[in-house]
Amino acid sequence: MRRGGARHAISAAVASCVLLAGATACGHGADRKASGGAPGAASARPGRAVGLGLPGVGDRMFSQVPAGTRQAVVVYGEGTDSPDSLVVLYEKQGRTWYRTQSWAGHNGRLGWTTQHRIDDERSPVGVFTLTDAGGTLADPGSRLKYWYDDNAYATMLNPEPAHAHDFDYVIAIDYNRLTGAPPFDWNRPDGVERGGGIWLHMDHGDGTSACVTVPESGMKTLLRTLEPAQHPVVVMGDRGHLSS
Repeated sequence: MRRGGARHAISAAVASCVLLAGATACGHGADRKASGGAPGAASARPGRAVGLGLPGVGDRMFSQVPAGTRQAVVVYGEGTDSPDSLVVLYEKQGRTWYRTQSWAGHNGRLGWTTQHRIDDERSPVGVFTLTDAGGTLADPGSRLKYWYDDNAYATMLNPEPAHAHDFDYVIAIDYNRLTGAPPFDWNRPDGVERGGGIWLHMDHGDGTSACVTVPESGMKTLLRTLEPAQHPVVVMGDRGHLSS
């Protein structure tokens, strides 16, 4: 089933989360393990309590997490200019946060920025809500509203074979977008120059133009776990900015 057709066709040259052609060969595979681990990892095994805050997230960043949030995806970037990340899902029970699962992932191929602009190939640092999902494949059981379209997402794919499954599953990061709209919606409330179309999506083994990627198992887990009633957010950035 196709919905949208040509009216949703967006050039890969301006889709922020599509990796630029020819930039895929950096030697990182899907089984790469992030070198740094999550802060406090020794006491933060899956299912273990990590405390009243999110490990490695300082007061300034943590203050941006809404009071009602009970699910947080924290993206620990390896460095300001690095495309490598560790993505960790935390869930809150009572006043205590618990580490649920984690995956090696990637962010913008040139690293991170606090002043994201279109085509700068860096992911924006910040705390953003997660409200809408979708993909080229049928809904795998998403608790977020899921916008299936095997054409609209496909038109944004990089033609390189390595990117054929990038948008099988996506979760829109609410940066410069209208919430309640499909991830491929082209509205940019803060202006096109501020970029947009930044998603969590399937990993292809290297950096992106701005998105954050995780393996297929991670995307399915996030889609089946993140729940609107828990007001999920993504907290993302290099470790230096996260700890501020």
